[in-house]
Amino acid sequence: MNEEQLDRGLRRTVDWRLIVLYLLIMLFGWINIYAAVRSGEPSGIFDLSFNCGKQAVWIAGAVVIALIVLFVIQPYFWESVCKPAYGLVLILLVLVIFMSNNVKGSHSWFELGPVKFQPAELSKITTSLVLAALMSRPAFKMSSPKNLLLAVAVVALPMLVIIAESETGSALVYTGFIFVLYREGLSGWWLGFAGMAILLFILTLTTHWWISAAVAAAVALALLISYLRRVQSLRARRAVVRNTLIGLAAAMALIFASDFFFNHVLKDYQRGRIEVLLGMKEDPKGFGYNVHQSLIAIGSGGLFGKGYLQGTQTTFGFVPEQSTDFIFCTVGEEWGFMGSLFVIVMYGLLIFWIVQDAERARSAFTRIYGYCVASCLFMHLFINIGMTIGLMPVIGIPLPLFSYGGSSLWSFTLLIFIFIALERQEKKYF
Repeated sequence: MNEEQLDRGLRRTVDWRLIVLYLLIMLFGWINIYAAVRSGEPSGIFDLSFNCGKQAVWIAGAVVIALIVLFVIQPYFWESVCKPAYGLVLILLVLVIFMSNNVKGSHSWFELGPVKFQPAELSKITTSLVLAALMSRPAFKMSSPKNLLLAVAVVALPMLVIIAESETGSALVYTGFIFVLYREGLSGWWLGFAGMAILLFILTLTTHWWISAAVAAAVALALLISYLRRVQSLRARRAVVRNTLIGLAAAMALIFASDFFFNHVLKDYQRGRIEVLLGMKEDPKGFGYNVHQSLIAIGSGGLFGKGYLQGTQTTFGFVPEQSTDFIFCTVGEEWGFMGSLFVIVMYGLLIFWIVQDAERARSAFTRIYGYCVASCLFMHLFINIGMTIGLMPVIGIPLPLFSYGGSSLWSFTLLIFIFIALERQEKKYF
């Protein structure tokens, strides 16, 4: 092997930083899953009758998937099959509504004997690939309304079907793709509109509708005055007035739609969780029970925690779903603030390095796909940790690579290692 071939070998072409972080997060999650289920007295961390033992099987499978994606499958394969894969997963998302059992109010799991499979997890991968394929075309321009609608449709189709499955948590992750669109040229005004929509939704639920309307009108008036001062031509001024009126009308429609959506679309338990989150009612023994117990667990951990396997909230199972959606409170109780910070820093570095690699990519497909991966990871991290500390409603979403679950672990492994493989391919030839 000559020097050039050696330089382009595994040591130089694979981003080992991402792989090390991936393994650290996954293994740290595994030992915390064992802590969360220890109250059931498993014989050991490999006991297959408990989630900790099952997770060991999922981890072994994830490593196999990572190796296959990295060394067996050619990276260009993913771009070539993304469209049929997207269509197939979309069909599965529809079928699961009619062919699955009701699990905690949602119809989102196929059950094949002891194995459960959630197509919504795969959907994040296929949506990311199709979005990257669409937006990396030379003729694609974000300024074109047609192109923007196509990109939004790619994201909205699976998102709407997942909402129909009553999986609002998984659907909320798709809003993170707006960061990808922004990176590729979407006007920053759209981020402002999204923030305003959230504000109006909260104001409408917690106050009177006319207060929300007054806030929307005040913002519209301030923007109108600001822009009229900057433009001189009559045509430009008319355009500013027209766009302001359209925006105000959309805000008013949102205000009235928010009330209808909250009272007639959301289910009772979803409304209850949002009401507890927004302080509209206190319910520590009902809808607010999970968060209440989670806050007790995290708060009792202090700076350095009670010690591994020493958490009382964890050991005695006070927090429901502690090995899945609420795994972070195990970290808070047993490892304390410093342990929680360590977990967040690991995720922060993982997301930062993915974005860094994406920016260095020569291929637009690799860059856009990298931003999709980073957005999915960020949204899961933000929602899950926000949920455990009472900043987000309880909507049932796992901590990536950390929570118990084969579907989630394998899908995030595939999501991340496709990007690592794409980046490796570029380093081999450029």
